[in-house]
Amino acid sequence: MDDASNPRAQCKADVTVVAGACGPERHQYARSLARREGRVLFDASRIAGDPDAVVRWLHGRALSADPRDAVVEAPLHADMTHLIGEYADPGGGTQLSGIIAVVDALHLIADLRGEDYVVTDLTRRGVRDEARFTARAQLMVQQIEYASAVVLVSSDGLSAQQIGLLQGLISHLSPHAAIVTARQEPAGRSGQLYTQDQTRPGWVCLLNSDFRPAHDHPRVLSLRYETPRAFHPKRLKALLDGPVEHEEFGKLIRSSGFCRLATRPHITAHWEHVGTLFSMSPLTFDHQMTDPEEILAFGQDLALTGIDLDHEGLTSALDEALLTDEELAAGPSRWSSFADPFPGWATSSEADG
Repeated sequence: MDDASNPRAQCKADVTVVAGACGPERHQYARSLARREGRVLFDASRIAGDPDAVVRWLHGRALSADPRDAVVEAPLHADMTHLIGEYADPGGGTQLSGIIAVVDALHLIADLRGEDYVVTDLTRRGVRDEARFTARAQLMVQQIEYASAVVLVSSDGLSAQQIGLLQGLISHLSPHAAIVTARQEPAGRSGQLYTQDQTRPGWVCLLNSDFRPAHDHPRVLSLRYETPRAFHPKRLKALLDGPVEHEEFGKLIRSSGFCRLATRPHITAHWEHVGTLFSMSPLTFDHQMTDPEEILAFGQDLALTGIDLDHEGLTSALDEALLTDEELAAGPSRWSSFADPFPGWATSSEADG
């Protein structure tokens, strides 16, 4: 039964999350939404200092029969997938009806290409604190990709053409999100409850052949790159550090998906890129999968989104970074001798499982 039609779900506290990289604009929007809809506001400083604040409020709400719902202003370092898992948990006391990303329209593209990092976790180990850092651009793109609505602030100085370009880009990043300006106040509830199994990001929609952005723009392009061949790591690194970084094929804003390096042939990796930042991390070993249909990608399955992209040029360049016919025929023993400039992966032994 769908949660929206489940009587038990109606007893849950409805939560709308307000996210954004610009603290003052995010807080102003969260406060305005809470006031307009008569909700309890949990601001970012409270959530950052007391992650269990909402849980304690739920206990008090049940005891007092308080009918109010909540607006949670997410701190910049919050992980959207974690919040979705927490507030959309069918066994919990909340239902998640919306994530609103507040975006600075004037600086969005520059921000998505920024290289600054923020502290996302601080863990005390013995007498030392170990900080974990995450790229600000990565946090921002995640907020947009999982949003039910994106609110553009600071857009008054932009032309209609510039706003149209931003709408096209945001819609390719987040096809299911409504896009409005700050003057067009969206409701906290999106009309469809979130579930823990999310397929909202544009790159996921593209790989699932379910990519239908609400806004298009002639300068914004998303393409899928799919091939069974593995990448030669040295040629791939040269491509990323050279022509792609220098925007020879246009401005590649976002790419993500699954990939294989010839030097690591039995591992499916997650390709993760925003702006100028790129990482590749292991997902699984082939032998850990019992169903052949579970194999995520024998080679490459990537979604790429950008502005003024040269589709043919970028595709051709990626093709040239693959194994050649001769290298493919040589097999894994030859591939292991290839130079591999990518960082090593801290994985469990391949014998595990």
